[in-house]
Amino acid sequence: MADADRQVEGFNPLCGDRLTLFLKMDGDKIVDASFQGSGCAISTASVSLMTEIIKDKTTAEAKALFKIFHEMTTGKEEQVQLEAVGKLAVLAGVREYPARVKCATLAWHTLDAALKNEQNSISTE
Repeated sequence: MADADRQVEGFNPLCGDRLTLFLKMDGDKIVDASFQGSGCAISTASVSLMTEIIKDKTTAEAKALFKIFHEMTTGKEEQVQLEAVGKLAVLAGVREYPARVKCATLAWHTLDAALKNEQNSISTE
């Protein structure tokens, strides 16, 4: 995205996933989101779904989605309402494979850094 307001890189050394997240903001609202990168199927699916679902969300709404998604994928909250996360529910099964959780959450940790307007690269390690 050529006119991105925020750009953060994310890297998962365990799997080799690497992405750059681009956000276009209008005040507190995410008006556009895109990414470039490569990685495993879980990482790519997660960032693709994430960039789709966060468009037109406020920072607070995106942070709330991150919290729910993190709880869902780490298994810390067994009672996550899958309907609340829409298409992201397809990634709920990664909690059964701890080594793959970082693949699914990389995009979300990168989003968290972008929302905080951090410039540093994010690593899952």
